Amino acid sequence: MATDVIILGARGRMGATLANLANADEDLNLKAVCERPGNCDGLESFGCLCGDDLEALLPDCPGAVIVDFTSPEASIATAKIAARHGNPVVIGTTGLNPEQVAEVEGIAKDHPLFWAPNMSVGVNVLLKLLPQLVQALGEDYDMEISEIHHKMKKDAPSGTALKLAQCLAEARGWDYDEVKNHCRDGIIGERPKDELGVQTLRGGDVVGDHTMYFFGPGERIEVTHRAHSRETFASGALRAAKWLSGQKPGKLYAMADIF
Repeated sequence: MATDVIILGARGRMGATLANLANADEDLNLKAVCERPGNCDGLESFGCLCGDDLEALLPDCPGAVIVDFTSPEASIATAKIAARHGNPVVIGTTGLNPEQVAEVEGIAKDHPLFWAPNMSVGVNVLLKLLPQLVQALGEDYDMEISEIHHKMKKDAPSGTALKLAQCLAEARGWDYDEVKNHCRDGIIGERPKDELGVQTLRGGDVVGDHTMYFFGPGERIEVTHRAHSRETFASGALRAAKWLSGQKPGKLYAMADIF
């Protein structure tokens, strides 16, 4: 039986990709698309329910999984509305602050909720493998991350870079907030041993590049993930929607739960 989905922000780059892929997937039924007020022109082309008021759409979409790649504030509002109507939600929005993450975690205790800053299968496999590399190399290797995204991206560092950095820090036994360095400028002195730098580049239409560096005595290891298309993330989010439709509430689910 096909899983009903609702795509938010369907006129945006990610939203349109999600809606088109959902329409092409025989295991999904694009039940509705939603946009912010004043931005709904052309939504009828998706051949489903459409509008600018999610709350008004949900009575006609019982059980449909909402997929949200919008903004932190909008995603929190979506989770609250969905909870009132009993609809599961997949959130791919980045840039959530600790308070917003805690709010989502609270909602997830009673309603099926999934959140991942990166829906790519490759990135999530990396999150499984990187701790092994960190532990095998040992403390003589300095760790750094660089990330590149298109010039329209609003948050920095990217949610994926932060997730990768937290993974590396945890594997080393560090508190990430105590060792992170997101910017270097001026006479900064020698690099502390217990430091993890995350540097941001923005420009053009880069979908997403992340490189992890391990600088050791006489050698350097680089591990890079490059996303060539937004379909990489959209496919992962729709995979999550299919999976979430059969899950019960109780925790904030992530890609690791699918694997």
